[in-house]
Amino acid sequence: MSNLLTQSSSSADANAHAGAVVQKTVFSILLAISFSHLLNDTMQSLIPSTYPLLKRSLNLNFSQLGLITFCFQLTASLLQPFVGLYTDKRPQPYSLAAGMCFTLAGLVLLSRAGSFPLVLVAVSLVGVGSSIFHPEASRLAYLASGGKRGLAQSIFQLGGNAGASLGPLLAARIVSPYGQSNIIWFGFFALIAIGVLLKTGGWYRRNLNRQRKKAVSMIDESDPGLSKGRVAFSLCILLVLIFSKYFYMASMSSYYMFFLIDKFHITDQHAQILLFVFLFAVAAGTLIGGPIGDRIGRKYVIWFSILGVAPFTLLLPYASLFWTAVLSVFIGLILASAFSAILVYAQELVPGKVGLIAGLFFGLAFGMGGIGAAVLGRLADQTSIHHVFHLCSFLPLLGLLTGFLPDTKKA
Repeated sequence: MSNLLTQSSSSADANAHAGAVVQKTVFSILLAISFSHLLNDTMQSLIPSTYPLLKRSLNLNFSQLGLITFCFQLTASLLQPFVGLYTDKRPQPYSLAAGMCFTLAGLVLLSRAGSFPLVLVAVSLVGVGSSIFHPEASRLAYLASGGKRGLAQSIFQLGGNAGASLGPLLAARIVSPYGQSNIIWFGFFALIAIGVLLKTGGWYRRNLNRQRKKAVSMIDESDPGLSKGRVAFSLCILLVLIFSKYFYMASMSSYYMFFLIDKFHITDQHAQILLFVFLFAVAAGTLIGGPIGDRIGRKYVIWFSILGVAPFTLLLPYASLFWTAVLSVFIGLILASAFSAILVYAQELVPGKVGLIAGLFFGLAFGMGGIGAAVLGRLADQTSIHHVFHLCSFLPLLGLLTGFLPDTKKA
């Protein structure tokens, strides 16, 4: 009898301890998935960073480069809402590691691809890996947030944007001087990420039951009190804001190097370093939006991050090389603060659908990036790369639509 009482007491203590752990922000898990996000997006950012090399070796034009981005972003975007919808009902703790295996396969193929169709297949595999990774990783950040959702999402996004900034720098040092085959070395990043994600998957699996119970209790508490029509209208506005952000980001990530090379006649390596400066600013700005949104309201952050960047984008096409670099830093810092605030705001509009909303918005972000790259590449072939940057400089003015967003409990 005493043994039974002891076992019952131990079980109760264990359950209480588990509940205490997950009620507060679990920074070890947030840092682990942020690190995995860093590795994931470092590998992904190799794709646009190798464009000058691929353009020369395979004799590609801007339209074909845009198609490479389109194929990558299409596979990375279309699957994400479906992955999120499925995992809302059936969470898959180890799907993160499985998705990274697709990225590994894509990198190996890209390092060996000697034709344009093989390059398309390779980048599509990397895109599939991304579509599996992001919705479930965002849910894991939500689970480990301890209620600080903006902060958790910013930490998660910080890793991704830091990785995106490292890709061009590493490409300039490892790939460009020695050739396409050196891309295979980045497969070690995928292997490290798989190991980390297997560990976080174990924590995720152990906390699934608590997540289900908490999700049921929190849906009513977080109801924004808006009609379905108003929620749908608000989501449409947020999607337009995502369009403006990621169409502009597509111009920078895919064609900024070509703009710099064409206008200022600098080397590929110099242009890759300046792209790194911009993407590093994006990474630094990522951490701003979430915590500030937790404190003062997400709507104010969205206002500032989309519309506030417009003066700098409008000036950039006319600036000298030095001021172009300076303006790109301000653009990256301000524009990057938008996504975490937009995503958490949308999750608060539709409580209980964390995976679906994450998949939808991550998917749209990737999709807009892919469509933007394809459209802008075609436009650059028909006009000029300068015309593309003049046109895109007006996109942040769509931030005026933020005025139509309703106030929520944390707006």
